[in-house]
Amino acid sequence: MKALVLATRLAGTDGVSLESEKLADALRRRGCAVVDVAGELDGPGVLVPEMHFRDAAALALGARCFEGEPAAPDPTLADDVRRHADGLLGHLRAVVAVERPDLLVVQNAWAIPMQLPLALALADLVAETRLPTLSHEHDYWWERERFAHPKLPDLLERCFPFHAPHVAHLCIHTAAAEQLRARRGLEARWLPNVMDFDRPFGVVDAFNADFREGIGLDGDRRLFLQPTRVVPRKGIELALDLLHGLGDPRDALVITHEAGDEGFDYLRDLERRAAALDVDLRPVADRVGADRANGPDGKRYAFADAFAHADLVTYPSLYEGFGNALLETVAARKPALVNRYPVYARDLAPAGFRFVEIDGRVTDAAVAAVAALLADPGRIARDVAHNHQVGRRHFGLDALDRVLDAALTDLGVTALTRADASPPDSEVTP
Repeated sequence: MKALVLATRLAGTDGVSLESEKLADALRRRGCAVVDVAGELDGPGVLVPEMHFRDAAALALGARCFEGEPAAPDPTLADDVRRHADGLLGHLRAVVAVERPDLLVVQNAWAIPMQLPLALALADLVAETRLPTLSHEHDYWWERERFAHPKLPDLLERCFPFHAPHVAHLCIHTAAAEQLRARRGLEARWLPNVMDFDRPFGVVDAFNADFREGIGLDGDRRLFLQPTRVVPRKGIELALDLLHGLGDPRDALVITHEAGDEGFDYLRDLERRAAALDVDLRPVADRVGADRANGPDGKRYAFADAFAHADLVTYPSLYEGFGNALLETVAARKPALVNRYPVYARDLAPAGFRFVEIDGRVTDAAVAAVAALLADPGRIARDVAHNHQVGRRHFGLDALDRVLDAALTDLGVTALTRADASPPDSEVTP
């Protein structure tokens, strides 16, 4: 059997790309060939640049739909979206004709409306081919303020997400499933983000042994790792507050990912705040990336290499669709401070992780808890071992397999379910 995975982008370290590859691997383990089809690819597949969310036409149509006064008329917008969708539909029909898939997997293109023509084209393709389709939905449009007042509400109602009897929906947190049921009357299975906890992650080895030196930290410094992009919803100012409260000149806050996705104002604000609080803030995105490399300017380390050398991970996010970096923290066996953002509080915390938790601000008690934890290596060893067991039990590959088997059974694609698959109505709960 063969599956086509369709998305705006299947490249880099964004959550959609990472989780898409894990689901694709699960299909491959079942003997299914997988072909990626997207506007950007890291590996082999079918590249259709017009599918990208940064395609000029998609950007322009998105601006017309969501920016400006909602009541302002745009009489040609729907026709323009349709015209571009028809062009994409032609590309997709050609891919289907060549690849002859048995299953389609739509990755987030029916959830967040950043590529309106693609969503409409995929809806038309699925409606006319009637191929069994998994819709993996990471970010719904109603979760983002910038999409709150669309000029094409009927399009969002039809395509975000699109539904048909041969479409099964997967969402990444339980509140999203409830919202989908309330708004659209649709049922979705909860597929949490997962990791392979049996595979070593974030361990010191010959390549990364000099990571601290590579980013300019002496050996006796304490490395507080902020393994996220630099955007306001990550709450990085709370990590600065933590280091200020600890007041230890050995401490440095190291941010691994780039700024710029939402402009550079937030990074500048953080730099000013760090200076005012006398905190050593170190953005190192120029030295850290998705993969290891050796270049003329020295080593480029992978994100896992940064985890290997962290003394504590800071994860003060205000909002996350799930929290992949938190699972990576667990896999790397590192202690962490975590803000109780809604998805964490509802879907992750009940599993029983042991983190230092805060509720939107860094209190004296939180600072004292972190200080006590860092002073007790034995407690750290016990806590991270416990967290690893919890992560493996509730957010490991078995969780993915159980939900995927149930969804494939819903679609009648029983040739891809495992022989020991759980019943279709099985649930994954923390």
